[in-house]
Amino acid sequence: MTEGSGKHSCESASETLEWIKAIVEFIKPYDSIISAHVVNFFKDRLWESLDQQWIHCLSHEPVQHLLLIPSGVVQNHWPASLKQFVITLRSLVFPREQVDLNKVLTGLNFTSVSSVLGQGMNVKKKHEVEVLSAVVSSVANSVKAQTVVDVGAGQGYLAQVLSFQYHHSVVAIDACSHHGKVTKARAERIKKHYTAQMCKFDAGNRVLNMPRTITCHVMSVDTLKSLTNMSLHENVGQPELCGVAADSSTSLVLAGLHACGDLSVTMLKAFLECREVKAVISIGCCYNLLSEECFDIDSSHCGFPMSSGVNSLGISLGKNSRDLACQSAERWRSLDKDTGLQNFELHAFRAAFQMVLCKYYPEMAKVTPSIGRQGKALRRQQQRRILHSVHEENKPLIEPQRISSMEEICLSMLPTESKSDENLALELGGDALSHNGTMRSKANVHADKYLLFEKFSQSGLSRLDLKPSEDINLHETWKEAEPFADLIGPFWSIRAAFGPLLETLILLDRLLFLQEQGCSIETTMLPIFDPVLSPRNVAIIAKRR
Repeated sequence: MTEGSGKHSCESASETLEWIKAIVEFIKPYDSIISAHVVNFFKDRLWESLDQQWIHCLSHEPVQHLLLIPSGVVQNHWPASLKQFVITLRSLVFPREQVDLNKVLTGLNFTSVSSVLGQGMNVKKKHEVEVLSAVVSSVANSVKAQTVVDVGAGQGYLAQVLSFQYHHSVVAIDACSHHGKVTKARAERIKKHYTAQMCKFDAGNRVLNMPRTITCHVMSVDTLKSLTNMSLHENVGQPELCGVAADSSTSLVLAGLHACGDLSVTMLKAFLECREVKAVISIGCCYNLLSEECFDIDSSHCGFPMSSGVNSLGISLGKNSRDLACQSAERWRSLDKDTGLQNFELHAFRAAFQMVLCKYYPEMAKVTPSIGRQGKALRRQQQRRILHSVHEENKPLIEPQRISSMEEICLSMLPTESKSDENLALELGGDALSHNGTMRSKANVHADKYLLFEKFSQSGLSRLDLKPSEDINLHETWKEAEPFADLIGPFWSIRAAFGPLLETLILLDRLLFLQEQGCSIETTMLPIFDPVLSPRNVAIIAKRR
């Protein structure tokens, strides 16, 4: 087996644009796959959109091989065209392996988050805050910034580490007033602890920085510019608007840890438009919430594309494609066989349920409603527990334990009174063991899968406040879908491989937007987090020269 390796560069605007063009050219023939929604797998017979030689080959592959496709891993016995497709796709993806920050950032002073500051953080958040706070502090020191503005601060974890541990003046902006109150209360508790420590060790008259909180929906560049001006005014007493002549000594740094949707875009634009903002560190997420250029939106306010170069190519993605950009090859790769099969089966049940909606509730089907969040939440909670135990015991994260059984997931979606049905069992094809250890026949496996689908559908209807009708024939629907259910794994694996490539396209567009401003801006793009812990791990860092 082999993996693809990138050969492209984004050191200059011209190189970045060439990389983008190569991606756009590659994805054009696969638009129907990229823009598809997996819930329509059976309804639209999506497996027919793949090369039939590929789908035939992959339908006989073990699930472990399917889970490696998004990482660019191919098998020697695959058709040459399939191998070439996977390798070429992977070669166009921006590398996600965590970079050695000490080699690329000068003056980096990495410090582990103290137990006091780390209270309430899970493993993922602690990793992100530890790394990003060191990066932001390094950048802020390099541009001699007076204040760091934490955009989309949430509960203020990053802001508090920058304040108490790195001793920066920090303003935390978030749209949620509850987050602002939590940030302020948490900061007060932390301040009391550090004050007591200073008294204990006779630290003199050292003043502790506390992050200031601002609750505001940052809906535009102008809003963010006003907030940054407010930060300057509070710090240095200057009432001028951003962009108007100000003391050259005043300076801010904008930082965003997974600033959602257009908020990351707004940060980059505010950096260019507000001279007092000397640097920006942006790590985006939630690409599905990005705005795209359309007839009723001015292109200057769009989240994608940002750059003139991508805009000239006339490419649009659409919500399904932007949602796909959030798929993580590393997360796929870390799943074990059982968890992978469970994920594929959940997709099959959801796609079959969509057939029910289309036939009996066509108006509801048009909006592609979201259901089954409890099942997804359960998987995520258990995954976090696994990650936490692995890091606590200092074990390598290679083969995560089984997250949950299909039975647990489906039962978790049901009303409480329905959870007593102990006859449901997880069956993954072929003869299988029942709970008491006896062999089950394929007929029983078929029956059990239908029972799981029936429970899934009943739960789905309940969640959508739809009354079950006597006319609904769930058995007929499952009978129609089941012969093709095993093809959902191969299709979803191929489609998921486009995720990192689409994220690369979105990130390169942002990078190119900054590079197009000329030599006055120094820009770099770095994967700063462990991609298994934090899939959205690429930071765009820009400074005024």
